[in-house]
Amino acid sequence: MIILGYNGFSRVAELFGRLYGHTPDSVDRYNLIGHDAAACLIVDGRLVAAVEEERLNREKKTSTFPAQAIRWCLDQAGLTFEDVDRFAFGWNHSDAYADAVVTGVAGSPESAEARLRTLTTFGELYLGALGRSALVEDFTRSTGYALPDEKLVTVPHHRAHLACGRLFSGATDAAFLINDGTAERDSAIMGEVRDGKVEVFDRFTIDAGNSIAQLFGSITRYLGFVPNNDEYKVMGLAGFGAAPAENPLLGEVVTLEEGGRYSLRLAHDRRGPRAYDALLDELFGGDDDIRHTFAYRVRLAAAAQQMVEEVTAHQLRALAEATDLRDLVFEGGLALNCVNNTKLLERTPFERVEVSFGASDPGVSIGAAAHVAFEEAEQLSAPTAPYTGPEYGAEDIREVLRRHESELVWEELPAGTVAGRTAELLSARKVVGWFQGRMEFGPRALGNRSILADPSHADMKDIINNRVKHREPFRPFAPIVLEEDAAKVFELGKKERSPYMTFVFPVRPEYTEKIAAATHVDATSRIQTVTRESNPLLARLLSEFTARTGVPCLVNTSFNVAGEPIVCSPEDAVACFLGTDIDHLVIGDFVVSKK
Repeated sequence: MIILGYNGFSRVAELFGRLYGHTPDSVDRYNLIGHDAAACLIVDGRLVAAVEEERLNREKKTSTFPAQAIRWCLDQAGLTFEDVDRFAFGWNHSDAYADAVVTGVAGSPESAEARLRTLTTFGELYLGALGRSALVEDFTRSTGYALPDEKLVTVPHHRAHLACGRLFSGATDAAFLINDGTAERDSAIMGEVRDGKVEVFDRFTIDAGNSIAQLFGSITRYLGFVPNNDEYKVMGLAGFGAAPAENPLLGEVVTLEEGGRYSLRLAHDRRGPRAYDALLDELFGGDDDIRHTFAYRVRLAAAAQQMVEEVTAHQLRALAEATDLRDLVFEGGLALNCVNNTKLLERTPFERVEVSFGASDPGVSIGAAAHVAFEEAEQLSAPTAPYTGPEYGAEDIREVLRRHESELVWEELPAGTVAGRTAELLSARKVVGWFQGRMEFGPRALGNRSILADPSHADMKDIINNRVKHREPFRPFAPIVLEEDAAKVFELGKKERSPYMTFVFPVRPEYTEKIAAATHVDATSRIQTVTRESNPLLARLLSEFTARTGVPCLVNTSFNVAGEPIVCSPEDAVACFLGTDIDHLVIGDFVVSKK
C-alpha cells in the first residue's frame, strides 16, 4: 500500500488574516492551524521520504499547502499521484466537529448579533479551509491532481501525533500522553496501545480552552518572544534561576484536580492570547520598567517551567495508576520541552519514555500516514535515523560553488578523508557548516545540516551566538556524542541513548569545563547520541575529533540564522555561509572558504 501523509492549508493564512486580523509579520504568524506543513510517503510499510515544506519554500513554520514537499516525496519514490492508495491528512474537522461548534455558539449567553457574527466567521473558515470539501478542493487547486474523495483519509490530529510516536518508539504496547496547543477540540489525551488497539481514556481528556501548552505560549508572548516558536527560549531562561517558593502560576492560574485533570483560571476567555497579560503583571509585579529585564524574565520563565513540570507529572501519575504498562510515548508540542521530559522519566513510575524527532506538528504528516497503515494492519518498519529529506550529489554542489566562485575558494577532498579534515579544522577552533547526506526531519538539526564547533572553549557559545546565529546571548548549545561515550560524560539515569535531542541530562562534574560551550548554566546539556549505524560519517567525525583533542563531544546547532529555516539545498548552505562568520563550509567532499 502507498500512503501519502500531509499537513497544511493553502488558504489558512489568508482567512485568518481577513477574519482574525493575523498579518504575515504579526506575532501570531507561527500560530496558524496547519503550521509546520510537511509531507511523507510510506510504501509497503516503509517510510521512504519525508520533508517539511519550510525547507523548500524557505518560509519558517509555514502553514501553506505542502505542494513542493508532496512533489518531492513522489519524485523521490518515482511515483505519481495516481499510484497513491490513500492520502492521509493530519486533521479531522468532521461534520460532528462543525455541529458541536455551531451548537456551542448557538447556546452561548452572548447576544444574538454576537453569536451570528461568530457563526458567520466560523462558517467562512470551515467552508474555505477546514471542511472535507475544502480539503479536496485545496489539494486539487494546489497540485493539479483531482483528488478522489474516497482516497482522502482525515486523521484526528492527536491520533496522528500518537501514530508518529508509536512508529519511532519501537514499543508494541505502551501508554501515551499527547499534549499539544490544540487539536480539533482538545489539547491533551491519554490512554494506552495494547495488542495494536488504541484506547483513549476519555476521563483524562483536556479541552482546548484549558490547554497548558497554549498558556505556556501566552507566557512566551508576554516575555517578548514569539508564541508557538520561542517556547524553548523560555525553557532555556528558566535554567538561570529558580521558581518562586510559592509559585503563583500553580493555584492562581492552574488548578490541579482529582484524577490527573487540571483547569485554567481564564479558560475560554474571549480576549484571546493577551488575556493573561494583566494577571501576570498582578501576580509577578510586572510593569513597563521591569517586565523585560533579565531577572524578571528568568523568574517568570522558571515559574512557567515548574508549572509545566508539575502539570504533566500530575497527568502521568494518574495515567500510571490507570495502566500497568510502563513504556510511555509522549508526543505533541509540549513534548519538545526536553527539560521536562527527563524529569518525567525520573520522577514518574514509567521506566521508559520515548519522544520522537517528529513530536511537534511536522510529525503529523508522518503520523497521519502511519495511522492509516496501522488501521490497515500494514507491517510498519521504522527508520533507524531521521534522515528522510533531500540529498544532493557532487555535481549539484559543484554547480552552486561555481556560481559563487567570485566569493569562494574550495578544495575537493579524496573519498573517505572528509571526517579527518573536518576534525582538523574543528580542533583549530574553527566554526564549520556541516552539510552531508539526506536532510533530517523535524525541528532539530541532527547532524546532517549542522553548525559544528569545539565545545572545550567556553567563549565558543558567545562566538556562535553573536557572529553566526545572531541570537540572544543566553541561548545554550547542544552537544553531539557517540552513544558509547555518552554515559561517561553525562548522567543518563534511566536512559541509555538520546538520538533526537529530546532529553536533557546533567554533565558529569569532570566534563563541565571540558565541554563548557555545550554545558548550560545549570550544568545540563540537551544531548544527541550518535551511532555508526545511524550516521556513519558523523560518528567517524566524532571519533577523529576525540582522538585529536580528547574531547568526546562537538557543539551541534542548526545550520541557519535566527528566524530562518534550517538550510536544505547547497544554495541555501552557501547563502548562509556567506551571510555569517562561519569559518568553513564542509559540503559533501568539498571544503569551502571565503575569498
